[in-house]
Amino acid sequence: MRETTPPLRVLIRSLLIAVLIAAPAVVLRLSGSHPDPLIQLALYGAAVVAASFVLAWAAEAAQVDVSGGFAIAVLALIAVLPEYAVDLFYAYTAGSDPAYVQYAAANMTGSNRLLLGLGWPLVVLVSIYVANRVANRVGNRPATTSLALEPGNRMELGFLLVAGVAAFVIPATGQIHLVFGLAMIAWFGFYLYRLTRGEAEEPDLIGTAAVIGHLPRARRRPLVIALFVLAAAVILVSAEPFAESLVASGTRLGVDEFLLVQWLAPLASEAPEFIVAILFAWRGKGTAAIATLISSKINQWTLLIGSLPIAYLFGGGSTALVLDTRQIEEMLLTASQTLMGVAILISLRFRRWSAWTLLGLFALQFVVTGTTARFALSAVYLVIAAVVLARHWRQLVPTLTAPFRRPDPGAQQPERPEPRHALMGG
Repeated sequence: MRETTPPLRVLIRSLLIAVLIAAPAVVLRLSGSHPDPLIQLALYGAAVVAASFVLAWAAEAAQVDVSGGFAIAVLALIAVLPEYAVDLFYAYTAGSDPAYVQYAAANMTGSNRLLLGLGWPLVVLVSIYVANRVANRVGNRPATTSLALEPGNRMELGFLLVAGVAAFVIPATGQIHLVFGLAMIAWFGFYLYRLTRGEAEEPDLIGTAAVIGHLPRARRRPLVIALFVLAAAVILVSAEPFAESLVASGTRLGVDEFLLVQWLAPLASEAPEFIVAILFAWRGKGTAAIATLISSKINQWTLLIGSLPIAYLFGGGSTALVLDTRQIEEMLLTASQTLMGVAILISLRFRRWSAWTLLGLFALQFVVTGTTARFALSAVYLVIAAVVLARHWRQLVPTLTAPFRRPDPGAQQPERPEPRHALMGG
C-alpha cells in the first residue's frame, strides 16, 4: 500500500455521499409506493451506482487480509453483483413471462459491448496520451502509439479467446442451453483456479480504500464486512424495481425498451469500473487498467452468460433460453466484437489505431441500425479479426494453450490491480 494514507475524513465523506444517494431508493422500496417510472429509474439507478462504489472500496481494502489470486477471484465476483442482480432478474422472470427473455439477452450483450467497445479504447487512448505527455516533458523520448501488455496477460487472452470462439454456438443454435451455460461456468471456474496459482502481492490502495486498509485490523475487518452487507442489501433492494422501471420508462417515453435495458442498465453498473480503469490509466498504469478490463470481459463472457439459463430454469423456464431473431443478431455482433478484441491484443500490444477502430465501430451501431447493419458490423469485426490473426498467426497457438500451461517462473507476471475496483473515492 502507499506510504501516505488519506485522512479519515475522506472515508467519512465518501460513505456519507454514498448513503445519501442510496437512501431515497431504500426508503421508497420499503414504503411500498410506486411513483412515476422515471422517478423510480433515477432513484434506483443512483442507488445501484452508489452501492457499486461501496462494494469497490470494501473489496479493495479486503485484499489487505486476503492475499494473492484468491482475493482476485473472490473480489471479482463481489464486484459484479450489481450487474448480475439486474441481468439475472430478467432471466429469472423470463421463466414465467416470455416477454422478459429479450431483456436478459439485451442486458448481457449491452454490458459486454460497452466494456470492450468503450472501456478498452478509452483506457488505451488515455494511457497513450499520458505517456506522450511525460515523454514531452523529458524531451528525449519518442512518441508512443501503443500500450504494451505483460507476458503474463497471454493467459487471460487465452481464456477469452476460447470463450469467444465457443460463444458463436449461441447465434448458431439460437439459444443459450443449460449444458452450454454449465460449460462456460466451468471454464470460468478453471480461470479462477489459475488465478489462485499466482503469487501474492501487496495491494496498492488509494483514496477511500486506502483509509479503510490502513485501519487497525480489529476495526478494518468489521467495517469491511459491514460495507459488504450494506452494499449487497441496497443492490438486492434496488435491482428488481430498477429493472422494472427501465421497461416501464421505455413505454412511458415511447423509447424501445430493449435499447434502454441494453445500454442504460449496464452503464449504471459499469460506471465504477470505467472510472477505476481511466484513473489507473491517468496515473500511468495503463497496463494495469487494461488487464483489469480484460479480466472483467472474461467474467462477463463466461460466468454471466452461463448463469442466464440457470436463472431462467429456476424461474420456471426450460433448459434452454431460446432467443428471437433480434437477440441472435445481437449475440452475433457481440461475439464478433469479442473475437476482434482478442485478435488486436494477441501480439500483447494495444495500438492506437485499434483503439480508435473499436471505438468507431461501437459508435457506428447507434447511427446505422437494423438487421442489415448488425450483420454488416459483425462482418467488419470478423474481417478485421481474421486479418490481424493472420498477421500474428505465430501467437495463436501460444495464446490458445496459455490457460493450460504452468506459468514460467522467469516470465514477468502481469501487473494485476484489484479487478473492477481501485482508486475509488478521495
